[in-house]
Amino acid sequence: MDYPRFVRLRAAVWDGFEEKLRAAQRRPRQVRHDDLETMAFAYRQVLHDHALVASRFPGTGAAVRLRRLALQGTHWLHRDTKDHMPGLREFFGTRFPLAFRAHALHLVAAVALFSTALVFGAALAIVQPGAGTVLLGRGAVEDMRRGHLWTESLVSTVPPAVSSSGIATNNMSVAMTGWAGGAALGLGALYVILLNGFLLGLILATTLHYGMAGALLEFVSAHGPLEITLILTTAAAGLGMGHALVAAEDEPRRVILARAGREALIVLAGCLPWFVVLGLVEAIVSPAPGVPAGLKLALGLGLETTFLLLAWNPRLR
Repeated sequence: MDYPRFVRLRAAVWDGFEEKLRAAQRRPRQVRHDDLETMAFAYRQVLHDHALVASRFPGTGAAVRLRRLALQGTHWLHRDTKDHMPGLREFFGTRFPLAFRAHALHLVAAVALFSTALVFGAALAIVQPGAGTVLLGRGAVEDMRRGHLWTESLVSTVPPAVSSSGIATNNMSVAMTGWAGGAALGLGALYVILLNGFLLGLILATTLHYGMAGALLEFVSAHGPLEITLILTTAAAGLGMGHALVAAEDEPRRVILARAGREALIVLAGCLPWFVVLGLVEAIVSPAPGVPAGLKLALGLGLETTFLLLAWNPRLR
């Protein structure tokens, strides 16, 4: 077959494919299933013609055009919609909830380990009260003996803007440690979960010993529930990465790790903004003596409920 006759016979197929491809690129949401099937069939024809022209008529106009159509078709038909940068609505409405759900079992395990460590820390402080002194320091213990909690100094000593920034940064560093610890077979995530549970149990039992547990719970009620949830959620994402490193599955290891790393990163990105909100709450609302305890508790439960609803997104099926 000569070149002019080949172009004359096949040009209609190329024109049709190019027209449908341009329409799909302009309005991808309007592409129907039958349009996609037609494009896929024409795409295979373009690939066949491209291989034929490249071998028999290299350097011709048809060869250049078919190469361009093949590349554009491959990019559009085989594109991964997960690779584009999502908007905030798509991220928090779909991407983050799906990644959060994917780590549901890891989060349950994190909660169980955290609770176990909390009970152990509380039991140690009850059996050995001196453990709390070592952790909190003699100054804080002496303050509790006089009926004062060390958190009272936050109201007057540090400006809220400064303290909220420091609190948010510190909490983010804890969360990122647990998240990044997943790369070490999940051991770093386990460390963060167990350490935070143990320390919280130790502090609660120590304040209970000096009759200051009520004051501590009032202080943490506005920010504590969500703060613990965020730390455990990011640590659960770390556990997910650790699980991907050791789990035996049918898929190639690089595929499993890439998927686990992507989902864990989405969880971390979805949690970090909440630490900024909690930094403001912990610096302004939590230590304020003029804010009623019931209002602090309502704020804490409201933040916790809002996060869980957004993270799970019941509208997703």
